[in-house]
Amino acid sequence: MTITELFPQVVFFGFALALVFSALMVVVSRNSVRSALFLVLAFFASAGLWLLLEVEFLGLVLILVYVGAVMTLFLFVVMTLNTDKEVTQEGFVRYLPYGLVIVFLLVALMIYVLSPAHLHGLPQVVSSMHPANYSNTQALGDVLYTTYAYSFELAGTLLLVAIVAAITLTFRGHHRMQKSTAPDSIKNLRREDRIQVVKMKAEKK
Repeated sequence: MTITELFPQVVFFGFALALVFSALMVVVSRNSVRSALFLVLAFFASAGLWLLLEVEFLGLVLILVYVGAVMTLFLFVVMTLNTDKEVTQEGFVRYLPYGLVIVFLLVALMIYVLSPAHLHGLPQVVSSMHPANYSNTQALGDVLYTTYAYSFELAGTLLLVAIVAAITLTFRGHHRMQKSTAPDSIKNLRREDRIQVVKMKAEKK
């Protein structure tokens, strides 16, 4: 195997290892800012993998939209919010069993889908020359909104449920003001009750 044939494999495994490491650090890191920065690294590694698969549109969108806009907003919010670490850790421990069950189900589903029985017969991804008028964006849209239209809608529904669940978990209820006055007491207030004059004897030095 020549260096020209070996180079794409080295680049692929480099991006893959960077993606797995950064995704693991997003979950393991205790600092929210570091988790957001590792997520940026995961996006860059994913964009590199998309470019290797000749899907330049997804790679550029991942960098321009997510890294350039979404993650900038995430970093701004994380750095400005004063998160309570004890409350966060308490919630993490409380929902740890549910998280382990979900991770187990996802790993089992990935093993089932990526088994040789399902991968057999799929077209191999090879590098080929495309005509001058070829557009991978159009090809992606044709496949996404025809063959995988229901899967695309299901993914959008799952993202909506995840957003609602995240808001529900972080919502702590309405904080009542420590000093408040009932409207009825203000309505029935008399002039004599507003000011009370207290007479005190002067101290002699």
